[in-house]
Amino acid sequence: MKLHIGGEQEKDGWTILNTQQKTKNNLIGDLSNLSQFENESIEEIYASHVLEHVRQKDIEHTLAGVYRVLKKNGNFYISVPDLDVLCHTMLSPYYSRDIKFHIMRIIYGGQIDQYDFHYFGWNVDFMSIFLTKVGFSDLKKVKNFGLFDDTSSYQPYGFPISLNIIAKK
Repeated sequence: MKLHIGGEQEKDGWTILNTQQKTKNNLIGDLSNLSQFENESIEEIYASHVLEHVRQKDIEHTLAGVYRVLKKNGNFYISVPDLDVLCHTMLSPYYSRDIKFHIMRIIYGGQIDQYDFHYFGWNVDFMSIFLTKVGFSDLKKVKNFGLFDDTSSYQPYGFPISLNIIAKK
């Protein structure tokens, strides 16, 4: 099984897990509780702009759960808003108030429903610390994954706003 967490775009070979019924076939569940899956039962896990929705106190437990269900040598594809890039943009005098307002919403979540709040800001250092702490190795930062057409490759102002990491179990 390949698991696409938080997604809506259906793709052959991938099962969608979402907190809401977004497609007619997706499983209902949460990244922070993967108890419905057996140990080492998933080949690959993809989570684009999901991990920032996990409460700070639950990050380590959540990543340990991902590590638990991922098969040996499996890949965890993670995309999150890149706090370093977003903060740099906020501080730059070259961007308008409207662009900075949009960037602020990327940092804190659009807050359009009860799920659209961000609890954690990620950069490559924070991501590396947490992933290696739970056992992931061979972390690789990439420009994009080429798997789904989603926010992992979003470039609203000509530069990517996402931090994309492939972590191997």
